[in-house]
Amino acid sequence: MSRRGLLLMGQCMPCIKQNASKIRIRRMELDKNLNMYFKKDEFYFAHDPQKVCKTGDVVLIRELPERLTRLITHNVEKVVYPLGDITDPITGKKVVVGKYREDIEMANQLFGKSKKAFDYEKAPPRGRLEGTKDFTHGETYIKYHEDGKDQPFAV
Repeated sequence: MSRRGLLLMGQCMPCIKQNASKIRIRRMELDKNLNMYFKKDEFYFAHDPQKVCKTGDVVLIRELPERLTRLITHNVEKVVYPLGDITDPITGKKVVVGKYREDIEMANQLFGKSKKAFDYEKAPPRGRLEGTKDFTHGETYIKYHEDGKDQPFAV
C-alpha cells in the first residue's frame, strides 16, 4: 500500500537543520497487557526553505516522492494553527479558556466591560516580542555543556 499521499499533522519543534523543520507526530499506541493507550512520538524532518512554520505551530506535512537527504523525507504543506490564538477546529471560532470570544464579547456588551479586561482586537500579532521574550525565530544549536551563561537558542 502506497503512503505517498498521506498527510500527517504534527507540531513544529526546535531544529538545527538548514531549510528544514523538525516535526513531532504524536500517536497513541495500545499496550495489550494493560489494555491502555500511551503516547508515542515520532519525529520527521520536513523540507521548509521559507521557514513558514515556527516552534509550536501545528502543521500538515506530506511525504516527498524521493528523499532530499538522508533525514529530510517530508515537505511542509501548510500551517494549520499558529502557536498563540487557539481556534476551535470544528467551528473555526477563536477560543479563550473554555468560551468562544464571541460569547465573551456578548457578555461584555450586556453586563459592561471591565477596565482591566484584555482587548483581543487591539492585541498585536505573534512575533512582536522577537528578540526580547520570544526566541522561536532564532537559530538553534545543540548545548554540549553547562557553562553558566544564558543560552536561549540551545536545544
